[in-house]
Amino acid sequence: MQTTNRIADMPLEERPYEKCLEHGPRYLTNAELLAIIIRTGAQGERSLDIAGKVLQLSGQEHGLTGICHSSMEQLMSIRGIGKVKAIQLKCIAELSRRFAKVQAQERLSFREPESVADYYMEDLRHEDKELCMALMLDSRCALIKEVHISTGTVNTSLVSPREVYREAFQCSAVNLILMHNHPSGDPTPSREDVALTHRMKECGELLGIPLADHIIIGDNQYASFRELGLLR
Repeated sequence: MQTTNRIADMPLEERPYEKCLEHGPRYLTNAELLAIIIRTGAQGERSLDIAGKVLQLSGQEHGLTGICHSSMEQLMSIRGIGKVKAIQLKCIAELSRRFAKVQAQERLSFREPESVADYYMEDLRHEDKELCMALMLDSRCALIKEVHISTGTVNTSLVSPREVYREAFQCSAVNLILMHNHPSGDPTPSREDVALTHRMKECGELLGIPLADHIIIGDNQYASFRELGLLR
């Protein structure tokens, strides 16, 4: 039996547009949702086939989040994805990240590590390098300022307590939270993470601006030094 390469030749109930109209978008597969965004296929390939290649671009473990990990050039390497479609896909990924952050903001409390991790999860979990930041807090544990500290492997040679606490004094912070990501997806603290945290904690105690926590972001998981009892 000959297969068809056109969505128009598919049974009506299997076409992504018609399926969405009939049942709603939640009943569509990831590939079908992307096919609606991609709209048109290439010669010999349906938009549904192209959507499947987008989902496989960064490996099976990423799926939809692979769009966040993929560059414009990687997306455009797929036959049928030009500059406009690549931009559309990247914008959808960014919208998804912002939606997630807005939802997390409603539950945000800097007194609760899980709440903080949820809020910064979409900002950090897709990064392919370690990014370290300090969250400056006031006496009510409200955020005063986010300070970018370093990009690259987080260790005591790259993260200077002097610079961090100078920023803390300038914005009248009462305490602070250190935060960085592990691109591997595993948030388990490394020896370097532990050494840095102890150094920052000692400096904070001497200067009267205690380190409230060090949170490491992985892939949809986190590690909190406070929760793990590593700040005692």
